[in-house]
Amino acid sequence: MSWTQTVRERTRATLAAAANRNAPPPFTVGPDLQDTAPPVVVVNNRSSSADVLPSGVRTAGAWAWRFILFVVATYLFLRVIALLHVVLIPVAVALLLAALFQPASAALVRRGMSRSLAAGLVLIAALVLVFGGLGLIVRTFLNQFDNLSSQVSDGIAEVQRWLERGPLHVTDAQLSQYVDRIRESVTASQGSITTGALNTAATVGEVVTGFFLVLFTLFFFLRDGGQIWSFLCRLLPREARVPTARAGHYSWHTLVSYVRATVLVAFVDAVGIGIGLLVLRVPMAVPLAALVFLSAFVPVVGATLSGAVAVLVALVANGPVTAISVLAVVIAVQQLEGHVLQPLIMGRAVALHPLSVILAIACGVVVAGVIGGLIAVPLLAVLNTAIRYLVHHPSGEPTPDREPPGTEPTDEQLEEAQDRAEEARREADPANPPPVSTSVASARG
Repeated sequence: MSWTQTVRERTRATLAAAANRNAPPPFTVGPDLQDTAPPVVVVNNRSSSADVLPSGVRTAGAWAWRFILFVVATYLFLRVIALLHVVLIPVAVALLLAALFQPASAALVRRGMSRSLAAGLVLIAALVLVFGGLGLIVRTFLNQFDNLSSQVSDGIAEVQRWLERGPLHVTDAQLSQYVDRIRESVTASQGSITTGALNTAATVGEVVTGFFLVLFTLFFFLRDGGQIWSFLCRLLPREARVPTARAGHYSWHTLVSYVRATVLVAFVDAVGIGIGLLVLRVPMAVPLAALVFLSAFVPVVGATLSGAVAVLVALVANGPVTAISVLAVVIAVQQLEGHVLQPLIMGRAVALHPLSVILAIACGVVVAGVIGGLIAVPLLAVLNTAIRYLVHHPSGEPTPDREPPGTEPTDEQLEEAQDRAEEARREADPANPPPVSTSVASARG
């Protein structure tokens, strides 16, 4: 062996001995700790937000930034709606009309008619019905306009005499002064009136455009509504297609039921108030009844406004006695609607609390005016059905009774049905009262 190999071996031996002296003693396992691993201690010197902020502050912060994102998304969504309102409003109106006329189109298709021909016939029949009704209303208004104008003049003269002889004691000079002020106000606001006329002309153009857009959209909704919805569902991720399609199916049935019930309630209101106006010989009874019918599509608010207009016309045309009689007729019809028609017809169409209806109408009017108030409640009904279904059936399975979940009775109606079921069961067998589950099932059925 050469001297270089000898030095190398001695150096390796010295380094190995030094490493053995610095190594920790080996871990010995006793007979009672054969399966126990040595403990591992991890020291983390970094401070986290949990060590600094209380849990309530962290929770509030997490909710805060999510709420801010929600507000921003809602604002952007409303901005998009405002920019596209010329298109979205006709589409929404066409969707409501499609919910009204689609059963008739589907019935024609089941009888062997092609989808295009059925949709065209239903659309033509709807146009004839609408324009025929409008023509009758306009003709009645024109025929009674001269008589109404003279009655209005007599009513205004009677109001002036009451102001002079009544508790206010308004003199002719004061009345003339008030009339002169009104004329001066009208003269000073001629620029505003001109601007309003130009805006009205632009609005008329939008209405005409929207009318033809409603016609085309309604035709294709009646002909290809199911195919359009299937196409939209295929754009979603695969796992969301079936639940979304099923939720849309149930929501559509809710919308159809709501529109049918609203039309029936509006028709009953118009017939009841119209008969009262004809009996009391109030001028323009048919146009006022048509106004009641149209305004009834805005729940709660529309019936009140149309009733106030009818009372005002009766007051100006026939005097306070007739106005009080018309007010009694309007109140009676609205009580019949609120306590009989709404629970009987509308209760199965949509289960919404009255407060939610009022708030929905208010928000709709603020966002989109009269059209917003018109579509707010059906939109809320559709969302109610879709959300209820997706919460209870996230996988897309059908409901047990094949009914839309949004058409369930309200809590009060359900409790009344349960009480009636229990009473009937006790009368049949007093010694064996029904269980709660049986009562609930019978009430829901």
